Amino acid sequence: MAPTPQPRHVFLVDGSAFIFRAYHALPPLTRPDGTPVGAVYGFVNMLLKLIQDMDADHVAVIFDTARRSFRNDIFAAYKAQRPPPPDDLVPQFALVREATRALNVALVESGNYEADDIIATYARLAREAGAAVTIVSSDKDLMQLLGNGVVMFDAMKNRRIGPDEVQEKFGVGPEKMVELQALIGDPIDNVPGVPGVGPKTAAQLLSEFGSLDALLDRAAEIRQPKRRQALLEHAEDVRVSRELVRLHDDVAVPQPLESFALAEPDRETLCDFLEAQGFKTLLARVQSGVAIGKSRAAVSVPPPPASAAVYELVQDVAALQRWIEAATSLGAVAVDTETTSLAPFRADIVGVSLALAPDHACYIPLAHTTPGGAGKLALDAAEAVPSQIPLGTALALLRPLLEDPSVLKIGQNVKYDMEVLGRYGIAMAPIDDTMILSYVLEGGLHGHGMDELAKLHLNRDTITYKDVTGSGAAQIPFAHVPLDRAMAYAAEDADVTLALHRHLKPRLLPERMVSVYETIERPLIPVLAAMEQAGIKVDAASLRTLSADFTDRMADLEIEVYALVGHPFNLGSPKQLGQVLFDEMGLPGGKRSGKTGAYQTGADVLEELAATGLELPSRILDWRQLAKLKSTYADALIEQIHPDTGRVHTCYAQAVASTGRLSSSDPNLQNIPIRTEEGRKIRRAFVAPDGCLLLSADYSQIELRLLAHVADIASLKEAFRDGIDIHALTASQVFGVPVAGMDPMIRRKAKAINFGIIYGISAFGLARQLGIPRAEAGLYIDAYFERYPGIRDYMTRTRAQAHEQGCVTTLFGRKCHIRGLKDRNTSVRNFAERAAINAPIQGGAADIIKRAMVRIPRALDRVGLAARMLLQVHDELVFEVPATEIDATRAVVTEVMEAAAHLDVPLTVDTGVGPNWDDAH
Repeated sequence: MAPTPQPRHVFLVDGSAFIFRAYHALPPLTRPDGTPVGAVYGFVNMLLKLIQDMDADHVAVIFDTARRSFRNDIFAAYKAQRPPPPDDLVPQFALVREATRALNVALVESGNYEADDIIATYARLAREAGAAVTIVSSDKDLMQLLGNGVVMFDAMKNRRIGPDEVQEKFGVGPEKMVELQALIGDPIDNVPGVPGVGPKTAAQLLSEFGSLDALLDRAAEIRQPKRRQALLEHAEDVRVSRELVRLHDDVAVPQPLESFALAEPDRETLCDFLEAQGFKTLLARVQSGVAIGKSRAAVSVPPPPASAAVYELVQDVAALQRWIEAATSLGAVAVDTETTSLAPFRADIVGVSLALAPDHACYIPLAHTTPGGAGKLALDAAEAVPSQIPLGTALALLRPLLEDPSVLKIGQNVKYDMEVLGRYGIAMAPIDDTMILSYVLEGGLHGHGMDELAKLHLNRDTITYKDVTGSGAAQIPFAHVPLDRAMAYAAEDADVTLALHRHLKPRLLPERMVSVYETIERPLIPVLAAMEQAGIKVDAASLRTLSADFTDRMADLEIEVYALVGHPFNLGSPKQLGQVLFDEMGLPGGKRSGKTGAYQTGADVLEELAATGLELPSRILDWRQLAKLKSTYADALIEQIHPDTGRVHTCYAQAVASTGRLSSSDPNLQNIPIRTEEGRKIRRAFVAPDGCLLLSADYSQIELRLLAHVADIASLKEAFRDGIDIHALTASQVFGVPVAGMDPMIRRKAKAINFGIIYGISAFGLARQLGIPRAEAGLYIDAYFERYPGIRDYMTRTRAQAHEQGCVTTLFGRKCHIRGLKDRNTSVRNFAERAAINAPIQGGAADIIKRAMVRIPRALDRVGLAARMLLQVHDELVFEVPATEIDATRAVVTEVMEAAAHLDVPLTVDTGVGPNWDDAH
């Protein structure tokens, strides 16, 4: 038998951390028999990459199995409050161990010791054997082991962690990590620490006093009273905590270090395992002969990311023309712009990047300047930094490519690039968007920013904007970034975008999402860009008058509140308000926040108090509403009026809400209250220019119509077809009262139930909304379901689908992924179920209005109408229309909106016209 090779480089993988990071990084996956395997898939991928990329010759995965350790003898409550793992992760623990064995990687676990102590012991043994050690984890508990040939490696971020990185993050080196952790404690493991002492404070104290023992001995010298008192009271807790967090490197290990020698796995065993889990892609890689063992080429410990990237800095016209010709020949190119602002209508171009193939991209600097230079980013004004193509020249060369209908332009949040280029007269088309592709495929599962997608799908860490520009006060404009650094960042953006496109676009067909992407989301991008570019005119003078009025009324309310309380206080301070309401005045229902200990004074608390007839909480609610309207709209809108257009240009985000709804920001125009006089006054400031009027077109009760359709409620469908007042009909059928002469309060109750049912309202919620006892509200809901059992059936089916698939589906095929359905917290789980019931309805309504938005501009253009679509607010669209074209525009818009979907009930659109938004609505 050949002698076991002496270890040279030992990798110790923190198995539990690997499992949990894989679980949270990937969407839920199940194998054919329904067993969850998402964490297993991520674990196998991560471990394969680790083995292939690194130069380790000895590798082991150490798992944590000890339920009790010597630390419980020191402190009985150690880890007593640690929550159990998610239900769908539990069956994957055994499969992950099976995967480790199938990969022929050493597996270590012991029922007597924690994994961290086993890692510490093997690290010592490896160093004594002369080997370098890499601990694969990012857990701060293991950082005390670093130094003297021991480093850590964060596989998710592809990042080396050594003593310098620990010092940078925590303010102390590895040798002080035990003392720092003893001070800050760990609520997850129930390590006590000192209340109120975080990492920054702990590092300052250790630096000042030199050691933990010195700090505890001289705690009385600390100047801050609260900190001094906390340390004096919790000194023994700190000493106990130190023993809990200190790792032992002398525990009995279950197998020798030499058994970790890395070898090729048995391919048949590995293939059988991958096939059983349904991992077809991984199976194909193994069957095609991809190497599984360690890489043949030794690299540094641990290495920088391996890359064959070929990025070029394009600084002359000849080089730019070569890239343009290649992109035109290929028929597809990834495009990204670097600019001076995140606001597209205030952004000037600094440079453009292109990518043609994996790891093959370029950056074209166009307006880089040096600090102290003129810095004005205008056409052909790039003299401050040499070797740049003049901006006007470059854009003139790029325009035919960017407007070529035979070349697909691929972007990440491409709407932004379209709007920026549009300011320079370039109409970029056709386009694909990796952010929207991700959103269509996995909306609700995670964010859709490029950095997150690169990590999730490409296992790649990207250079961040802060990496090249700095942060805080030290940040420099991107135009001042040196060209080599700017190229690395900008070209990578285009490169990663292209890689994401090649990963995501092919998934549309097998996952049946082609229709949602190609007929709703992708064609909506240029429509939204045009709406944002158009903006809407705002009357600044009326907003200033309104702001002054709000200020006066807030002052009057403050005087009223002070009179009720007996002294002045800061109404904007939740802490002071809580003390006044519950300590001074002794009002009922005071609840303290678990984090700060201050009383909760949210709108729900104040509304509950106001419902009892108390004047004080009612006045405070009035004051808060005025304060929000003043700061968020009356004042902020004035600042957001574009100096060149005199209009505000909101931004519509497509990839946020899991239901498919659009969200508005900078400014948010979707949350202006419409049921209060103050909110309506804000809307009156949105006006039409001379010669035009605003047209509002609003779907009538679209979500109730969708509910009648999907739940197949015959009586509701008939009522909608006959144009009957749906709330009066519901009141009549549920409460047994005739429609003629109905008490308005009875109709109001039916309306509250109708709309509440869509959101899965509870008896508690309905009782609160109607101001009635909870038992009475429960009877109303029971009577409603008795009259409409099809709605209860729909809710039951939808809940079941959500639990089975992790998502629900709209009429048009959009998948709305729902988080929290398996959470152990009942409130979280109930909220997720209510979201699941609502998502197909709200998502269906979002799909319908998006379908209408895609069709309306073409319909208006076909008949030669000049109207512009400006705003979308939930079920409402707002248009700016020449006064002479109002009737014709109203007819076209109504026809397109009502034909956007074919349901068992008619879609009805209400329209209004006026010189301002409120009058039109």
